[in-house]
Amino acid sequence: MSTQPPFSADQLRALRQVIAGPLFEIAHRLSQFLQPRWPHSALVIFTRECTGRPRKVAGDTGIVEAVTISELEAIKNDARPAGGYSGTKQLGGQARWIWVARDTTDTLLVLVPRTPGTPAPYDEELASIFGLVATSIRQQVEQASPDYLAESRAASAERARTIAELTAAHEASLAAILSALRSRALDDARARVTARESATAALLALRSTQTHDRDLSEEAPPHAFKLLRREIDSLLRDRNVDLEYISPPASGRPIPGEIAYAARAMTATGTLAFAAQSGSSRIRIGWYCDGVSLTVDIRDQGPGTLDSDTLRRQLDPRARTLSADVSIEVLPNWGSSLTIAFPLDPPAARSHEPLLAELNAREREVLAQLSSGKRNKAIADELQISESTVKFHVGRILKKLGVSTRGEAIAIGLQSD
Repeated sequence: MSTQPPFSADQLRALRQVIAGPLFEIAHRLSQFLQPRWPHSALVIFTRECTGRPRKVAGDTGIVEAVTISELEAIKNDARPAGGYSGTKQLGGQARWIWVARDTTDTLLVLVPRTPGTPAPYDEELASIFGLVATSIRQQVEQASPDYLAESRAASAERARTIAELTAAHEASLAAILSALRSRALDDARARVTARESATAALLALRSTQTHDRDLSEEAPPHAFKLLRREIDSLLRDRNVDLEYISPPASGRPIPGEIAYAARAMTATGTLAFAAQSGSSRIRIGWYCDGVSLTVDIRDQGPGTLDSDTLRRQLDPRARTLSADVSIEVLPNWGSSLTIAFPLDPPAARSHEPLLAELNAREREVLAQLSSGKRNKAIADELQISESTVKFHVGRILKKLGVSTRGEAIAIGLQSD
C-alpha cells in the first residue's frame, strides 16, 4: 500500500463533477479523473443497481465492448466487499492484468492498467473514491430521475431486441444441426451422438444466458414490493403512522427494471407526502399488476390536506418519461388518494416518429448544438463538458441514427423540429 498527498481543492471540485453529472456518462468522467494517478486503458463499472445497463464503460473499445457480465461476476466474487486486488483475470475474452475495487454497495470497479503486472497504487484512496461514486450511482437510481429512467428504458428495449434476434438466429442454426444429426441417413453413429450432445448443450446454454440476462433487467412484482416496504418502513420509522400494505400477486408478470425503480421511488415520494399531513394516522399502499400495467394506489382517510400541487410537480417528470398516468384526488375532511398507472411495455414505435427517440437527454443536447452550427469546442464550453466527451457523444449519435457524417445527423435533427 502507498499513500499520496491530500487532494487539492481543484481535485475535490473535479471529483464533485464526477459524482454530480449525468449517470449515463459517469464512467467517462471517472476515467478522466483517475487517469493521472491510476493510468489505465479501460475502465468498467458493474452494478446491479442500473437496470438495462449494469455495465458502464470507458476507454479501449476493443476491451470494453467485449466484456461480459459473467466475467465481471467472477471478478467480483474474488473481491471482498470494501476491498480489492490486482491480478490476472479473464476480461473481454482474454486474460488481462487488472486492478479491482468492490464497494460495500456491491458495485465493482475494474481498471486495465497501462503497465501490466503492477499493483494498484494508492489502493485505499482508489477504494475510497470509488465508494463515493458507487454511493452516488445508488442514490441516483433510487431517486429514479427522468434522465436515468429514459436511458434505462431505451437500454432495456435495445437489449430485448438484440437478445430476441440473437436467440432466434442461434436457435435456428442449432435446430438445423440437431435435425441433420438426428437423420438416420448419417453413418458415423458415435460422431453423430457427440455432435448432437454438443449442439444440445449449446442450445441450453443459450437459453440460460437469455434467462440470466432477463433476471438482470426485470423484477418479480412481490420482490420489488418487498424492497419498497423495507424502504418506507425505514423512512417512517419515527412517524406515528399505521401503514397497510397490499402486495401484488406472486404470479404476476415480471416488471421491467426501470418501472420497478420508478414505482418504488414515486410510491415513497407519495407516501411521504401523505404522512406529512397533520392528523394523518393510517395510509394504505397497494400495487396491482394485471400483465399490461402496474398500478400504484395510495390512499388514506385523513384530513384531506395533501399538498397535491407540490406532489404533482415531483411526480410528473418521471411519469412522462415512462408514459405513466398520475391521478391525485383530495377531499377535505374525507381523505386523499394517489394512483399511478405504469404501462409495462414502451409505446409502440410509429413510422412518423423521429430517430431522435433513440437518443438520451445529453445526446439530444449535443445534437441540438450541432444543428445550430457549433463545433466541438464551442459545444464543450456550452455544456461544460470536455471536448473528448463531446466527441464520444457525437460518435454515439451517428451510430444510433445510422448515419456516417455530422451533416446527416444534423439533417435528421432539423427535420424533427
